[in-house]
Amino acid sequence: MNYGHELKSMSQGPLKIRSFTDLDAWKEGHQLVLMTYKNTRLFPKGEQFALTAQMRRAVVSVTSNIAEGFSRNSYREKAQFYAMALGSLTEVHNQFIIAKDIGYLPHEAFADIEAQAVKVHKITNGLIKKSRSLIPDS
Repeated sequence: MNYGHELKSMSQGPLKIRSFTDLDAWKEGHQLVLMTYKNTRLFPKGEQFALTAQMRRAVVSVTSNIAEGFSRNSYREKAQFYAMALGSLTEVHNQFIIAKDIGYLPHEAFADIEAQAVKVHKITNGLIKKSRSLIPDS
């Protein structure tokens, strides 16, 4: 997991994280975005402007907040945006539970999505903790 601003490369030594796309939290969140779009395509057409749209907005918000947090200069702001990403992640997790419970999502698809959501949550929580630890006088 990459919480700081360096990636470890066994052959080349540390590599600087130059973009939000280098963060593990964003990479794993992006996989969750792709899973969400793939699975919501199978939802009934009547949900296109309801649950489907809401889930897609929430999951895109996860990676968008990680990206925006990365671009902030203060660790306090970074932590704030990473925390907003966790809020959106919790929202989309709840929506997937609803989709499963009303029969829009097979159990095994839900299990895969839930495992990915937990992974994103853990990594993003690590970003928050690391950012908060670097705030002066905190």
